[in-house]
Amino acid sequence: MLKQRVATASVLLTVAVAAMLWSATAFAVMVTALLGFALVEWLQLTGAARSTSIVVALIVCAVLLVLIFTSLKTREMLVLPLGAIAAAIWVAIVALLVQPNAMSLRLPRIVGMVLAIVLMSAAWFALMQFLSQGMLMLLSVLLIVWIADTAAYFAGRALGRRKLAPHISPGKTWAGVVGAIVAVLLLALAVWQFAPAARMYSNELFAAVGPVWALLLLAVLIGLSIAGDLFESLLKRQAGVKDSGQLLPGHGGVLDRVDAMVPVLPSAAVIQWLVR
Repeated sequence: MLKQRVATASVLLTVAVAAMLWSATAFAVMVTALLGFALVEWLQLTGAARSTSIVVALIVCAVLLVLIFTSLKTREMLVLPLGAIAAAIWVAIVALLVQPNAMSLRLPRIVGMVLAIVLMSAAWFALMQFLSQGMLMLLSVLLIVWIADTAAYFAGRALGRRKLAPHISPGKTWAGVVGAIVAVLLLALAVWQFAPAARMYSNELFAAVGPVWALLLLAVLIGLSIAGDLFESLLKRQAGVKDSGQLLPGHGGVLDRVDAMVPVLPSAAVIQWLVR
């Protein structure tokens, strides 16, 4: 299993780096395809048939691909409203996740499908916005998720006792949450201290609102990343599956790899607009 995970991650990294080196457009197309696969998996978790999920995802991806090549202005106009809607929905999802009876609360299938399309599209628009600001800016946002996830895993394994949401994901612990927050905030402080001129998301926050508010806003994004992970776990448990799909050997589905990014990207875009 470990060899599979490493091999799959190596292939994905190679493809991503190649796309980055080729052009921003190539990278955008690759990301759109990946989010399309993730959307197919998400729609199926809501109860939609596989054929329906594929058709809907193809239509969504076709529209997004057209926007990549034809309408930068439209993309920029939709980032904020879609991001604000997505952020509000994710706040409601957090309120749902903390309910003891969250497992028994099921949305109607059509509502779940619409949510999947709206939230994934909002994440795509935000990702494109950060990409337009430079690859370093985009990576600095994604690093919030990746570092938080890695730190939560190791902190949870080493110190985890009290479960975060045992009714949804027994493996998540409060120690993991603390580990994620500490790791991201310390790294952000270190970057701000030693490379304050670097055009990175955390540096923008420090410059705009000062260290206290910047750290609080980063902590909010970390919380949302955990919420995204938990929400997908809820959907999978309700659907009775372990992974969202089998496309990535050793990892499961694409949604399993991007679930935490979906709430973070649009929320980070809204925060960036608010502090500017």
